[in-house]
Amino acid sequence: MLREKQMSTLPGIAILLTIIVVILGSLVSLILMGSRHEVAMIWVPILLIAVSATSLAGLFVVNPNDGQAVLLFGNYLGTARKPGFHWVNPFTTRTRISMRIRNFESAKLKVNDHTGNPIEIAAVVVWKVVDTAEALFEVDDYRNFMQVQTEAALRNLASSYPYDAHLEGEMSLRSHMSEVAEKLKGEIQDRLSKAGVEVLEARISHLAYAPEIASAMLQRQQASAIVAARSRIVEGAVGMVEMALGELAKKGIVELDPERKAAMVSNLLVVLCSNSHTQPVINTGTLYQ
Repeated sequence: MLREKQMSTLPGIAILLTIIVVILGSLVSLILMGSRHEVAMIWVPILLIAVSATSLAGLFVVNPNDGQAVLLFGNYLGTARKPGFHWVNPFTTRTRISMRIRNFESAKLKVNDHTGNPIEIAAVVVWKVVDTAEALFEVDDYRNFMQVQTEAALRNLASSYPYDAHLEGEMSLRSHMSEVAEKLKGEIQDRLSKAGVEVLEARISHLAYAPEIASAMLQRQQASAIVAARSRIVEGAVGMVEMALGELAKKGIVELDPERKAAMVSNLLVVLCSNSHTQPVINTGTLYQ
């Protein structure tokens, strides 16, 4: 596997000034030789001008958070990362690659979750290039490679967890967003490590049931919420009834036999658990005949 190495360069300003001085000196020599009709050595300044002009091709600039990968006839020499004006062999080819932090938002993918329900999911990935040699030479196009592998990792993650947790403590896509994001980041990083890319952050940006089952799942969620609320109401009502019976017995306000206790419990549960206001009924008789 090809790894990045530092490329040693010469200062561009010094080389540029030297080239300018050589070209000007050669032009002056040509003019003087022409005026004196000295043609025997005229090839020397011409050669110096040609060499100097060719050397100009070796000048290049490296911007902050950029790199220039240098190749000589297909041989990777190294990467120049230090910002500034540089000079290298003019016969080399240089490829610029940015190492700035970038964002990628995947398309909305339609996949089946762990329970087989079709869902729509998308993710945002924050990434940057950390190894220019791997990014350029280990994969064909590191940007396209990153996008394809991100979507593949997202599909695999979505099929590993259910959309909603149906059991106590079960991890789901909706209820454990931070844990799922860390899992997604690790899976994407494993896939992109060979491309010289570092994943800084990955998180789900869109999560919903597919349109064909969205209404049914909404009813299911509403039913679950209603059941949970009713369970809490009943739990509280039973506690209040127990407290009322205990206080009555403790203070000796009234003695209740089992039948009257059952009637009182029934009436209190109806009052406490009813969705609407209760209408009082005055009993003019007795429980006993």
